[in-house]
Amino acid sequence: MKLLWLLGLVSAVLANPDMQRFDGEKVFRLTPTSEQALWYTKGLADFAKLDLWRPDSIDQVAVGSTVDFRVGAEDVAKVQDLLEESGIEYEVLIENLQAMVEQQLDNKERSPTSHSYIKYNDMNTINDWIVSTVSRNSNLMSLTQIGTSYEGRPIYVIKIGKKASSSKPAIFMDCGIHAREWISPAFCQWFVKEAVSTYGSDSIFTNVLDAMDIFVVPVINVDGYSYTWSNNRMWRKTRSRIPGSSCRGVDPNRNWDAGWCTVGASTNPCSETYCGPQIESEKEVKAVADFVRLHKKNIKAYLTMHSYSQMCLFPYSYTYDLVPNHNELYSLAKGAISTLASLYGTRYTYGPGATTIYLAAGGSDDWAYDLGIKYSFTFELRDTGRYGFLLPESQIKPTCEETMLAIKYIANYVVNNLY
Repeated sequence: MKLLWLLGLVSAVLANPDMQRFDGEKVFRLTPTSEQALWYTKGLADFAKLDLWRPDSIDQVAVGSTVDFRVGAEDVAKVQDLLEESGIEYEVLIENLQAMVEQQLDNKERSPTSHSYIKYNDMNTINDWIVSTVSRNSNLMSLTQIGTSYEGRPIYVIKIGKKASSSKPAIFMDCGIHAREWISPAFCQWFVKEAVSTYGSDSIFTNVLDAMDIFVVPVINVDGYSYTWSNNRMWRKTRSRIPGSSCRGVDPNRNWDAGWCTVGASTNPCSETYCGPQIESEKEVKAVADFVRLHKKNIKAYLTMHSYSQMCLFPYSYTYDLVPNHNELYSLAKGAISTLASLYGTRYTYGPGATTIYLAAGGSDDWAYDLGIKYSFTFELRDTGRYGFLLPESQIKPTCEETMLAIKYIANYVVNNLY
């Protein structure tokens, strides 16, 4: 079985000759503990053109904050020499990024074409799964294509809920807004499976789906996600072409009308946090925003799934101001995270995005909140940096199982506070 798995992995690599490799690349972590160390860290980023994993941009680095970054093979030795000279304490989180990329696919029974809830599935496999799952469960599910991506891929919304003669209150969930965060789409697939398969036996899901609908977008950034499978596993943004620039893509979580492009975002098209030429410039963002606006009277909660950091965040991220129902959201996040930890002991932090992680404008959760959806949460799933964006397939099941407890906790609260 192991031989077959290895042969399948080799075949996958050979099938994608354009796939970027990361041989000799490393991921470092450091924490600047003084203004001088902070200045040095920012200078290092300029020198080596680091790929920031956490935070998203060098402007968000502060004294005492943790910084994770990827370094190209050609700069590794120089970066380590500079870190040694500076006296800044650091650690190497990932010694060989290419090896970690390959080890991520550690489900030995994986098939490149068949869908599985305990492996990562490519975009075509996910789309086939969406259509077949909805078809098999038409009594509880329906499917809507809400638009197409820049490259022409369909963007789907799955509706789950007991059929009703009139529109019901709803919860909206999306996954895969950042392309390289593979555990996010994996969770949306797991969620759909659990919601449907436990309806009628799980009291919370049954109660929620009787009273409400749940809208799920399994992958928002369909082009970017596809590109992580075909060309560059570390790709984050969309794949749109930017007039006047050779760099491609916009950060789809800096493209919403929520303090757009004011803090924690860049006007440089080559930046990983490029906010775009205008609000909702990205077809993927516009499609989801239009759908949410269309149903905003019914949508009571907005949940968006990301990785990594193990956090439960709520508005605001674009300002330090507290939202009017801050205490309620804080209490709800605390309860959800406590429930999540009850299964495997996984520790999450929680609170407003701006103070819990960093200032960042143009995010979907803040936009949803300002639209009137007062239960708005961002989940940053496993882990805290050991694997980063390359969480192994062997962790999909426990990650999804514990996250389901948190989502059910929030859904149960929402359904009990509808009126």
